Amino acid sequence: MFRRQASTASTRIKVLYHQHRPKKRAENSSSLRMGSTTGGKPSLRALCSDLYFQARPFVQGGVVHQRADWDSIHEKICQLLIPVRTTMPFYNSEEERQHGLQQLQQRQKHLIELCYTVAQKYLFEGKHEDAVPAALHSLRFRMNVHGLNSVELVPAYLLLAEASLGLGRVIQAEEYLSQAQWTVLKSTKCSYATHSLLHRNLGLLYIAKKNYEEARYHLANDIYFASCAFGTEDIRTSGGYFQMANIFHGLNKLDLADTLYTKVTEIWHKYLNEHYQVLSQDRIQQIDLLGKQFETDTGLDEAQEAEAIRILSSILNIRESTSKKDPEKTVFVLKTLVMLYYLMMNSSKAQEYAMSAFSLAKEQLGDDEEIATQELLNLISGKEFHPITQDP
Repeated sequence: MFRRQASTASTRIKVLYHQHRPKKRAENSSSLRMGSTTGGKPSLRALCSDLYFQARPFVQGGVVHQRADWDSIHEKICQLLIPVRTTMPFYNSEEERQHGLQQLQQRQKHLIELCYTVAQKYLFEGKHEDAVPAALHSLRFRMNVHGLNSVELVPAYLLLAEASLGLGRVIQAEEYLSQAQWTVLKSTKCSYATHSLLHRNLGLLYIAKKNYEEARYHLANDIYFASCAFGTEDIRTSGGYFQMANIFHGLNKLDLADTLYTKVTEIWHKYLNEHYQVLSQDRIQQIDLLGKQFETDTGLDEAQEAEAIRILSSILNIRESTSKKDPEKTVFVLKTLVMLYYLMMNSSKAQEYAMSAFSLAKEQLGDDEEIATQELLNLISGKEFHPITQDP
């Protein structure tokens, strides 16, 4: 049954790809003669329309979907499409031609990563509909670069599966996951990171189907493979802990959930604090002799920042809503969110969480925690700089 489902999904994707793959240059000559050119080259509008209609079979085209495609990803990649979609120039030597092909491939890989990151960001923000066009473009570019059977297609399949789950399309999600799983099984060069992502998405599928036993099995495998790839205390492993904690919380096994939520918070706190301490040292040593404003940096891409916000905000909501409140753990999450938003240069959000941490510490915790959160609030407010204290 599994093989038949994967084979059906694979066949459908291959047929669509071959029917709507980029046309040869000569085949485009008629459209070029019809005025869609600018100085002998296809206009940007023509290139955008060409790419949209090649992706159209995947998203049930139409004006509404074309608008969604533009709002989701196309506006971000429009200018990047020009060197990818225009005819390659004539080269005088084989060396120049190879160099041109390498540049083209690098541009395509950049588009793959850009579309993938944008789709991930939308998923972490809960914008599943917006994630679909970006994920589809990532899949299409991957097919162009790596072929139809490459394991490099798996991350895009997983994005589409997660978006489908978010939209309540469980059967469609199963098809994408079947294709991803079948591709991984056939591959001899699949990374631990890809195995981790596959099992995480399978875990999400079984959560949606309320099969929590199977979900825990796949999330345990997610944590194992992520630990092999990045380490047990890495932020890229924390997503598996977080999803596992959500299962235990839903099953009312609050002690197990609490332990995992605490671990996730500690992982993010440690990561963000390391970046914060670098900024702290730079300021203390007054490295910037010209008096320029110091730049802050999370070290994360947009998708990872969105993931951090989603995970830590969810944990904070759980800490604040549980009947067995623990102010010390709540303050710890608040301080972690302060560092995140501070490094993201979102001062208003950072100040909001710092004020909440200070008020809670003042009301329910000792003098030491109150002083620490006061220093934190002073920092966010632009007053005297002090390092953030370590874990409670």
